[in-house]
Amino acid sequence: MMTQQMANENQNPGNPNDPRPAGDPSLFSQQFQHPSLSARVPEKVARGVLSTGALVQDSPNEFVMDFVQGITRPLQIAARVVLPPSVMADFINAARENLANFEKTYGPPKELPKPPTDRRPTIEEIYSELKLSDELLSGVYANAVMIGHSASEFFFDFITRFYPNAAVSCRIYFSAQQVPRLLETLTMAFNQFQKRMAAMQQQQQQQQLPPPQDPPREDPPASS
Repeated sequence: MMTQQMANENQNPGNPNDPRPAGDPSLFSQQFQHPSLSARVPEKVARGVLSTGALVQDSPNEFVMDFVQGITRPLQIAARVVLPPSVMADFINAARENLANFEKTYGPPKELPKPPTDRRPTIEEIYSELKLSDELLSGVYANAVMIGHSASEFFFDFITRFYPNAAVSCRIYFSAQQVPRLLETLTMAFNQFQKRMAAMQQQQQQQQLPPPQDPPREDPPASS
């Protein structure tokens, strides 16, 4: 039972206005498409890592997801994955679809207890308590996501679809109980991103509008 969402990194056929000759070996651009559900799994990521939660940051160009292991102290980030916004939308849709399929077969996952307080800590407070190794600072990039589940857990394969071979760049495992909360976190982050992007676009449009002009001035009627 598996769902795959992907955003292909299609290559443009080339710029006809480029001054370099067509045979120039330093310039090569061609469209390609990987076969569906085809991705090599490097040995170093094949075992995957277990996560109990996720933190999501975003900029106009990407989402950064930090997958946390909260079983022991100090809390540590087990993996960092960078996704383009379009793939983030596909990821959320695929996760929602897989969770719905899971519930049809096994029923809703048991709800986890809520945090003891409703106060949301600042990002500085969160990361001050997390252990992040140097090798994870830059994270790994992905432009496709594959999701599957069993009766007790979900796996998320983050994939880089580059020519000549697509490959899994990171594999994450979540218990089924954790997935609804993960989906809630991803959806909230993406909705906030869309609101900020809409506000920025509106602000840019307002800056491009010509300044309002004063209405024509009417001279007072002459008196004798």
